[in-house]
Amino acid sequence: MQLFYAPDITPPLYTLGDEESKHCVRVLRLGVGDTLHVTDGRGNLHLCKIINAHQHHCTIEIISTQTEYEKMPYELTMAVAPTKNIERYEWFLEKATEVGVTHFVPIECEHSERRIIKYEREMRVITSAVKQSLKAYHPQLKQLTPFRELVQTPFDGQKFIAHCAEVGKEKSYLPSIIKKNEKILILIGPEGDFSPEEINFALANGFEPITLGNQRLRTETAALTATIMTAVANAI
Repeated sequence: MQLFYAPDITPPLYTLGDEESKHCVRVLRLGVGDTLHVTDGRGNLHLCKIINAHQHHCTIEIISTQTEYEKMPYELTMAVAPTKNIERYEWFLEKATEVGVTHFVPIECEHSERRIIKYEREMRVITSAVKQSLKAYHPQLKQLTPFRELVQTPFDGQKFIAHCAEVGKEKSYLPSIIKKNEKILILIGPEGDFSPEEINFALANGFEPITLGNQRLRTETAALTATIMTAVANAI
């Protein structure tokens, strides 16, 4: 299945943008009468037929639509501090999209070594992963958000903070406390971890401290591990 992403697609006819048209006609060499799939990123998977195979403005006709295609039974928000090496953070965005995430929130912390991200670039990473892994849901990417601002934002679901410090409450192993089919928010800190003040602030605002195991993990590894643990816990 060839999947294209068009967030503004509407039936019955739609014209792909320049980049998607080139990929369809020049790279894949699809022509009039050939079929392809298009998602709006909101769960709709459209089966479409090409009616005008132009390499700059390829026009397609929607034949049928599957709604809520492979919808996850849970909603996962991963709030992760971007790494100093942005490629490591982008690796996490790509792999976590494949596994299943609802929202990404890059957070700025006291120990953050990266305090700026290129939003459009990170969106392209996520969109590419959506198409490659045949997802009908496109994760939302928030702007870089200060840690305390996010912690104080109301969230109707389970809230966890993963850290390595010996402060605050005893940490629970994430898979053992995840509730199935719920909204979940997980905080993952920067290379230098969350500060003790940040940890205590999160605990005071209703976050539960968690551990991902005995191994000490890098930021992007910890973030992906938490993503996978959440997916597995909801699949059992």
